[in-house]
Amino acid sequence: MEHIVLLGDSIFDNAPYVSAGSEVLSQLRSRLGPRHQVSLLARDGDVLADVARQVARLGYLDTPATWLLVSCGGNDVLGLLNEMGRPVPTVLAATELLASWQADFQRDYRRMLDTVLAHGKPTAVATIYDSVPGLAPGLRTALAVFNDVIVREATLRRMPVLDLRVVCSDPADYAPVSPIEPSAQGGARIAAAIAELVGTHHPAAPNAVLYGAATGFPKK
Repeated sequence: MEHIVLLGDSIFDNAPYVSAGSEVLSQLRSRLGPRHQVSLLARDGDVLADVARQVARLGYLDTPATWLLVSCGGNDVLGLLNEMGRPVPTVLAATELLASWQADFQRDYRRMLDTVLAHGKPTAVATIYDSVPGLAPGLRTALAVFNDVIVREATLRRMPVLDLRVVCSDPADYAPVSPIEPSAQGGARIAAAIAELVGTHHPAAPNAVLYGAATGFPKK
């Protein structure tokens, strides 16, 4: 039996934004069936620094985790939006700012990963999705800088990556009441991709592997 524990932010803890039973947690439990267990420690609004507090609760679960899934970092980037709107004199100056923010994000992401991996459980991480309705092209480009950190750090540690940029690429994948959160459809796609990852990925695989849209779950 697998026991999957979801860590991070509202990508997994999206119940306030969808109808009851269509949140990621319920859809993943339904997809995996009663032989497997899913626990939610992710919290809406949490940032990378908060994951340590979530991980500290692993010892209070009824059964040990067999997989840890982490989707976090989006709120850290959201916290930079005001700064991103500040005028700068040149394109080079803008890229220097991005480089500085990326370095801070990398430091915090590494610290978060080290805390999670210290528990010795098979772990996968998720990228930050970038098809949010109304997202400006410039912000989408800026997100790539932070996603590069996530993929790079996972690759260095030979971890599987759930690429939410591929999983949630349709406008209907985002909740109408809050378009930065997964909708029922988006939650279904995330649940399907997680189920495929934990069902097919061997924790001792020698390479990092990117997982996107689940097999048999066509994209529009």
